[in-house]
Amino acid sequence: MRIVLGTLVCLGMLASVPARADDADVCAVPAYLLTSDNALPKVSAVVTAHQPLNIVVVGSRSSSLNGPDGWAMSYPARLEAALREKLPGIEVHVTLDLRAKQTAAEVASELEKIVQDAKPALVIWQTGTVDAMRAIDPDDFRTGLDDGIAILQKLNTDVILMNLQYSPRMETMLAVAPYNDTIRVVAQQRGVPMFDRFAIMRNWSEAGDFDLFGAAHGFGMAKRVHDCIGRALSKLVIETAHVNPAALGSQR
Repeated sequence: MRIVLGTLVCLGMLASVPARADDADVCAVPAYLLTSDNALPKVSAVVTAHQPLNIVVVGSRSSSLNGPDGWAMSYPARLEAALREKLPGIEVHVTLDLRAKQTAAEVASELEKIVQDAKPALVIWQTGTVDAMRAIDPDDFRTGLDDGIAILQKLNTDVILMNLQYSPRMETMLAVAPYNDTIRVVAQQRGVPMFDRFAIMRNWSEAGDFDLFGAAHGFGMAKRVHDCIGRALSKLVIETAHVNPAALGSQR
């Protein structure tokens, strides 16, 4: 079972081909999934001042891709490309800090060093998968999230929490609900935006944009989903930072 789960996570549980040929349609996300009452003040300040925007994605294996041009096709790289396109005149750098086998508590203990080394305005913390696979007590998972966000906020770094990815097959093997619920509650209580990757991918599956039920995996499918994730993330970043890209363009 562990081998099967590892394979699913690594490849993103992606299969077949998308039902729609239009990438814009395939990547469509309901607006309510890309809005938040919580803001990104640090990102807003950096962009408004036309300073370089540095972002670190702290993620598990599903934040990367193997194969030809794996990094360029991964969602952190696609996020960088989308933000550069949408924020004229802003230098954007997105890096990936891969924590493939670490729980939230283990990652939290290293966040201060990550921030000190990379000096990001924003940390996108992808979490929950390893804790679910290792059946970590949800209360311990919550403590890890609380501790990590407290560290980041103390360092004046914005945070976006990202939950698990969606797969019909994974739901039959892992109890994902307690971890997704915990991420949502902690995000609300700590005042940080959440990128609901699970709900977004489930929406794509139910809309027929991607066949996540299939058994065959492929790099082509994985890179298309990563591209859509990157685009969606860029929208959430701009929305929650309250940035007006048109105003940036007029200041160039």
